[in-house]
Amino acid sequence: MQFRILGPLEVADGDHLVALPGAQRSLLALLLLSANEVVSADRLMEELWGDEVPESGRTALQVRVSQLRKALGASGERVATRAPGYLLRVGPDEFDLYNFKRLVGEADGTDPAEAAVKLREALRLWRGAPLDDLSDASFAQPAIRRLEEERLAAVEKRIEADLELGRQADLIGELETLVEEHPLR
Repeated sequence: MQFRILGPLEVADGDHLVALPGAQRSLLALLLLSANEVVSADRLMEELWGDEVPESGRTALQVRVSQLRKALGASGERVATRAPGYLLRVGPDEFDLYNFKRLVGEADGTDPAEAAVKLREALRLWRGAPLDDLSDASFAQPAIRRLEEERLAAVEKRIEADLELGRQADLIGELETLVEEHPLR
């Protein structure tokens, strides 16, 4: 199973995408943003409903978790109940964000040619704006800003590696676009 947040939220089971309704998508995104860590039920309810937590908030959350487990099918055991909330188990090669960070880390301290290759591979994991389909959710805003910052840092590192390799002419168009998009950076 593959979990993707570097673009619209996706879960792929082999060659097909797992269909997730909006409520399950938000819950999964929250759990993925803290993958392999316990997220308290209180925090999940606050992030999912804000000031409008239903009276039966814990029960409603339990129902959503149960639905998410079913949607993940045989991998439903990935969502574990752990005091004081829930934990989503994700392997190191199953999450695009983990793969991105691993590749960027591998590029550090290598020669410019290898760094450029690793950074290009890392940046190819991006399919658009992070959590693009959940960008209106208040819980997603800080994560989106942080992820975009990480992407831009990787782009900068890749450009530095390309400059060291003498690829200045190849970078002109990209640099012009980046300056227009991020004039203060």
